[in-house]
Amino acid sequence: MTRKSVGYFEGTDSRLLTALVLSGYDTIPVSNGVDHHGAYVARINHQARYDILIGYPHKITAQPEEELQAQDLFHICKTYDIPLLLEVPAHLQESLRQVLPDAPEMVEFLDPADTLNRAIELLG
Repeated sequence: MTRKSVGYFEGTDSRLLTALVLSGYDTIPVSNGVDHHGAYVARINHQARYDILIGYPHKITAQPEEELQAQDLFHICKTYDIPLLLEVPAHLQESLRQVLPDAPEMVEFLDPADTLNRAIELLG
C-alpha cells in the first residue's frame, strides 16, 4: 500500500512534520520556485502529486515578477484536487482573506495549533 504524501513549503514546523511521519505519512519538501527547497510545486501533475500541501502564506504570495503566483497554485490545487493548508494565526485570518480573496474551497486558513488535526482528517 502506498503511503499518502504531504508536500510542505520551507519553514513548516518540524514538530508538525514529525507528527505526520509518526502518523504514517510521507513528508516531502516543495519549492515555490524561489527558495529551491524541494520539487517545484508548479510541476505537480497526475503522476507527481501530493495528497495535501502545507505552508505559510508568505510562501505563495509572490511579487509580481516572480513566476509562481498564488492563483497559479490555486489552479494546480483545483486541477489535481489537492487541499492546501495555509498556517496563519486565527487573529490574522481575515486579513489573509483580504490578500487572497479568490482562494478556492480547497485552500484552508488554519491556526498552526489546528493544522495537524486537520491534515490527519484530510489524509484519512
